[in-house]
Amino acid sequence: MAEPHHLAHWYPTAAYLYVLCLDTLALAWEYLRRHPDYRLDWLRRHRRAQAMNGVAHRWGLRLLEDPALDARDAHPAWLPGHEAVVQLHPDADPPPDAEPFAFWRIPGHKQLLHDGRGLALIARSPGRCLRYALAPGLEDGMAVAHAYRGRGAIHVPDTPAPMARPRPPPAALLELHTLQALDATLAGASLRDVAEGLFGADVAAGWYSDGGLRSKVRRLVRRGDALMRGGYRRLAQLSPLEKGRSKGDAKRP
Repeated sequence: MAEPHHLAHWYPTAAYLYVLCLDTLALAWEYLRRHPDYRLDWLRRHRRAQAMNGVAHRWGLRLLEDPALDARDAHPAWLPGHEAVVQLHPDADPPPDAEPFAFWRIPGHKQLLHDGRGLALIARSPGRCLRYALAPGLEDGMAVAHAYRGRGAIHVPDTPAPMARPRPPPAALLELHTLQALDATLAGASLRDVAEGLFGADVAAGWYSDGGLRSKVRRLVRRGDALMRGGYRRLAQLSPLEKGRSKGDAKRP
């Protein structure tokens, strides 16, 4: 017997409210972790330990991350390149008023991890997520230079602009609805079931073949599937999937 919609994991919109405060890298993870092939690779990781780096790289990661963890708890080690990751290096020729590296003065809840190549720091506070890559040899109290990929000369910003978000942008609601619709369809829900979960049970008046609500839900479902099956790479600023892969990899992102 099918699970009642009000008990299904995808039905309560409140369970997705955390999505409103996610940055693009966190959103990329939310879409990737739902991919059935990625979840299968995670389950097979112990049997294919020698080839795991290659498997992770195919998904745009240095290391595979547990898909059961949402973006609040996961620490996916993306391949380098995202402009929002601030590079922190010891300043070899600092001015007299050089800014020192002060780990404990960085605002927010801090998480320090090794991403397979170096130390990465994530600092989260309400409405903001700061991401740093720490160069080898950098120590607390050292003069520090900040740099963004693709932003020209090294400079010291007041706040990393790409990640500073005092309030969720309007587009965040689209991501919330897209992820909820994606989870619903992965669970086997019909388009009408999805509409009831996202917009309320009283949808009959707008539910007809050419109705606006039906078209909106269909677009959300298609968008979610596209982001899960490779579109997340754009969010993570990764190169598109190479064409001409073998048939076995054709459905991989």
